[in-house]
Amino acid sequence: MSEASAAAIADERVKQQSKMQKALIRPELGGICGTVIVFTLFAIFAGDSGMFNSQGILNWSTVSAQFMIIAVGACLLMIAGEFDLSVGSMIGFSGMMIAIFTVTLGWPVWQAILVTFALALAIGALNGYIVVRTGLPSFIVTLAFLFILRGFTIFLPQLIERKTIIGGVDRAAEGDWLAFLFGGKVLTGLFSWMGEAGLIAVFERGSRAGQPVVEGVPMLIVWAIGLVVVGHILLTRTQFGNWIFAAGGDAQAARYVGVPVNRVKIMMFMFTAFCATVFATCQVMEFGSAGADRGLLKEFEAIIAVVIGGALLTGGYGSVVGAALGALIFGVVQQGLFFAGVESSLFRVFLGVILLFAVILNTYIRRIITGER
Repeated sequence: MSEASAAAIADERVKQQSKMQKALIRPELGGICGTVIVFTLFAIFAGDSGMFNSQGILNWSTVSAQFMIIAVGACLLMIAGEFDLSVGSMIGFSGMMIAIFTVTLGWPVWQAILVTFALALAIGALNGYIVVRTGLPSFIVTLAFLFILRGFTIFLPQLIERKTIIGGVDRAAEGDWLAFLFGGKVLTGLFSWMGEAGLIAVFERGSRAGQPVVEGVPMLIVWAIGLVVVGHILLTRTQFGNWIFAAGGDAQAARYVGVPVNRVKIMMFMFTAFCATVFATCQVMEFGSAGADRGLLKEFEAIIAVVIGGALLTGGYGSVVGAALGALIFGVVQQGLFFAGVESSLFRVFLGVILLFAVILNTYIRRIITGER
């Protein structure tokens, strides 16, 4: 044993932790437990309802992916110590801008999408700039933008089209290269083969007889997986990830050691706006239209998914994987209640119980391991 190691062991200030203790203190613990419980319950009560066949899996996977996309952005921002309550309004605003640019102004869909992303990033940067320059709580600043963006989302289509829903985006998007990245499907050949092999269900009647019920994996799910992977690598494998933790843990101390806290926070606001616009674009491509009421309450659902995943409201602690598990719980519970024949209004009751359980479990285990009071 080296002298340095002996000195470390002898130093009572150095607290030794076993591998089990390190595993228990992981922020994903609540999300993992919640996921296991949810899947177990629905396997018991809805296992024979079609929830776990190809079409059922696609249903709850798609819903989970929607939550997952916005949860990744909300997670990184919360770890950096800030909130964004304008996420839902950004979803509605971005979708409406794509529809206005495409249908009303006649722009190519790819151009409308790129301009909308640039506009969303600019608004995210403005959110972050106001927060770091004024010192106002991000809760207040983004609450203001929640109303501002929602107001424009309702006002602009009424001013231009005299209605709050603009359709026709699907017709304009036909053959557009960028529209496919948000509204297309991948692995269609694999699913066709699986249908022919009898591995998944196929249509038995009509013009689509013999074709698989599930044609492929929607790009929405691909985006969700991609953002989770990128967010996890960014947070756990890069210097910028360390900066995110530092900015949320103790911003002033982080500044003393050279962390560009303001820049980190502004970039996280921009990333949250980016994720919201990804969600909005996929939604517009799926439905072929934009509505002024799209994205309502999504900001709270994103925050709940992140908290279920183990993040602290005070910042400096959390996990993208945990947030993804929280989003998965959202999707499975929402669709699973339908498959189980349970009244859908109980969805939020079920979700609230899981949220409370995950928060208590994470807090309790962390206090045991760290000795906090």
